[in-house]
Amino acid sequence: MKPEDLITIGREVLKTVRGIQVKGEAPMERGAGGDRTFPVDKIAEDTILKGLEALGEPFTVITEEAGVLNIGGPGGKTVVIDPIDGSKNAVSGVPFFGASIAVASGDTIGDLEMGYVINLANADEFWAARGKGAFQNGVSVRCLPAVDFLSVAFEAQNPSSDIRRILPLLESARRTRCFGSIALALSYVAAGGLTTLVNPGKARSFDFAAGYVLVTEAGGIFTDLDGNGIGHVELGIKRGASLLASANNEAHEKALDALRKPQV
Repeated sequence: MKPEDLITIGREVLKTVRGIQVKGEAPMERGAGGDRTFPVDKIAEDTILKGLEALGEPFTVITEEAGVLNIGGPGGKTVVIDPIDGSKNAVSGVPFFGASIAVASGDTIGDLEMGYVINLANADEFWAARGKGAFQNGVSVRCLPAVDFLSVAFEAQNPSSDIRRILPLLESARRTRCFGSIALALSYVAAGGLTTLVNPGKARSFDFAAGYVLVTEAGGIFTDLDGNGIGHVELGIKRGASLLASANNEAHEKALDALRKPQV
């Protein structure tokens, strides 16, 4: 599999999703990841799976809606999919949601080789391959070199506890943002649009796998909230790690220092 294959699949998802009415969709059953599945999630997932099948290779697929699947027989690369990251944004009419695909040679975050994210609202594409850098719409990108916290994005699945945990970091930022899509927020960290992304709750691998490749290939730093590497975290359905991704070492250390402050 090549990055071009992921680009082809992502553009097919974009074309398919743009052809349906998303806003106002009612939820269906819960997906394998535990969240409510919306019709757009299932449509996007089916489109990605069809694209993978067309490659004629064996894959082990981990996807938010259907769980773990084998395509083309057992073995092969592991493909981690979030068909619609930010589906609640999509059905609410908020134009910030995307599809995320990552490819690994093994079963941990450290085995990731490629990542691809497409913003399904404005068609921004991000992709990265190990040792080859990160790209936005075909142009090479790098994380911000500045130390200052120009903008810190965060996600808070449980606001009453999560925001208290990260409040010292948010207070140190010039601006804060909560976008509702971890994959896209990480993409914009990689592209130099954000300084830091913090997610205090344990995230699932399909939420951040592609973003992990993008940020690290763009020169950024990626750990949990305690500063520990997450390369050992298993690629799977279960929640695996808190997330702290920063544009550079200095910004990351400053973020960790803020997070070490006692909670009020």
